[in-house]
Amino acid sequence: MDELGYWVGFNKVIGIGPARLRALLDYFGTVEAAWQAAPAELLEIGLDRRSIANLTAARKSLDLRAELERLRAAGVTVLTWDSPDYPINLRNIHDPPPVIYVRGELAPEDDWAVAVVGTRRASVYGKEAARQLATDLVHNGVTVVSGLAAGIDSVAHQAALDAGGRTVAVLGSGVDVIYPEQNQRLASQIIQQGALVSEYPLGTRPERSNFPPRNRIISGLSLGVIVVEAGARSGALITADFAAEQGRDVFAVPGSIFQRSCEGANRLIQDGARPVLSVTDVLEELNLAQIS
Repeated sequence: MDELGYWVGFNKVIGIGPARLRALLDYFGTVEAAWQAAPAELLEIGLDRRSIANLTAARKSLDLRAELERLRAAGVTVLTWDSPDYPINLRNIHDPPPVIYVRGELAPEDDWAVAVVGTRRASVYGKEAARQLATDLVHNGVTVVSGLAAGIDSVAHQAALDAGGRTVAVLGSGVDVIYPEQNQRLASQIIQQGALVSEYPLGTRPERSNFPPRNRIISGLSLGVIVVEAGARSGALITADFAAEQGRDVFAVPGSIFQRSCEGANRLIQDGARPVLSVTDVLEELNLAQIS
């Protein structure tokens, strides 16, 4: 059995996330040995009974070879912690996903990436700011990362594509489940000029609880995060929080004090985020001017 199959298997076991899998690998040495460990051994090292039961059930029900074939047939690449192609920026966060699924291709130049995120209910001003920033970023050799959501995310992806650059979309679903559905065409374009990325197995629906963890990958793939337009409760602020925790730079586009959709971004600036008046502010802060 290819070791990749065991990684894919663990990724489908409820209750075994990055921290627990890391502990299992540290104890057993290989992912295969961890997968095949006896329940008594797992209990001895501190795994709870429910997670052990979930793992035991997965070992009985999953055909790992068939899972790998299904991924290959869908054109999906699987990258694990120990893969040389696993994104270096993401590897360096404190809780990187053990497995990521990729449609398209992650390229070496994607290490030079900046996230552009914001509200789904974007104003004309917000859309134009996202479009201009994404265009200017790719013209300077920077990959644009976002979350394929409606509004700011979609505008940023499309602008990067239109400018001939690279863009990476991080999903809160499986890479075969495009959400929102109206972004099917955009997703197809991204596959040609970048990648769709997810930590969730094929077929995973876009459940609300999937999106906050997804946001840590958006920031984790990036050197910095630009919040273009965001209300006080926007998910983009979660991405900004993850960025700060990960030691990434946080930027925000100033907006009208009279628009609720700008309240979150303006608060970020008030709390210390770097205001963005042009792409130069981002390139200089991240020392990216040298790659253009």
